[in-house]
Amino acid sequence: MMDSTATVLVAGSANLDFVVRAAHIPAPGETVLGREFRTFPGGKGANQAIASARAGGAPTAMLLALGDDAYAAPVEASLREAGVVLHIVRAAEQPTGTAFICVSDSAENAITVAPGANAALRAEHLPALAGTRHLLLQLETPLAVVTAYARAARAAGVTVVLNAAPAQALPDELLAATDLLIVNEGELAAISGIADDVTAALERVAVPTVIVTLGARGCIARTPQGRVQQGGFKVDAIDTTAAGDTFCGALVAALSRGEPLATSLAFASAAAAIACTRLGAQASIPALAEVRHFLATHDV
Repeated sequence: MMDSTATVLVAGSANLDFVVRAAHIPAPGETVLGREFRTFPGGKGANQAIASARAGGAPTAMLLALGDDAYAAPVEASLREAGVVLHIVRAAEQPTGTAFICVSDSAENAITVAPGANAALRAEHLPALAGTRHLLLQLETPLAVVTAYARAARAAGVTVVLNAAPAQALPDELLAATDLLIVNEGELAAISGIADDVTAALERVAVPTVIVTLGARGCIARTPQGRVQQGGFKVDAIDTTAAGDTFCGALVAALSRGEPLATSLAFASAAAAIACTRLGAQASIPALAEVRHFLATHDV
């Protein structure tokens, strides 16, 4: 069990994922006959908390909202098994969040999320931040609440990390309270208003450090000291569902240990690469020893 004093606090979403594999993702109006069906605990926030604790080995806590229903039990159990200290808001009037995911044979996915209880988080639910070094946020909970959490953490001297997913335009107030922004190419375009020019888009975003993930091509960080680039590790991917979340959680865990950004990017990229070789969201997140072994045995 993790120490009750967490150096990483994740505030965000927790869902139960309903996953079906199929030859390809349905086009609008198309019905596709799927194959294997399973349920997995998921949600961007919960995935990132487990990645911080399990892959990153960091003392991790999570603020989340769950319904008073059967779907909550496996979500809560998965987090506790990973050693995440939980601050649970029980939303009796809302079901636990769910996500419906189709995974294709080419490892692409299409995801529809029903937020449910995730929408019940409020600004006053943020726990005390004593001992917390990094607050990790996403955008599957109300935007005004995410902004309130970021502002409170900034005022407390906590480093604010925002994974701006799902993609949407962000208010200046939230960007001003963010120290490190993690986005993929689509999310970067939505925030910056610039498509098809990663360099220009990175320069436009008014956050001190911005990291854009590029899938199999790795990632680029734009920092006050310059750019840091990390190549992608080559793996046989079967499901990319939680790769981005694994990257975020592992990155923040490494940073919370005091690792340099370049080292943290390599660590997070390795953890995400391993996750792509396994089915499911949290079930695909590797342990710290696996990430270290992968880094010792693989080159980009």
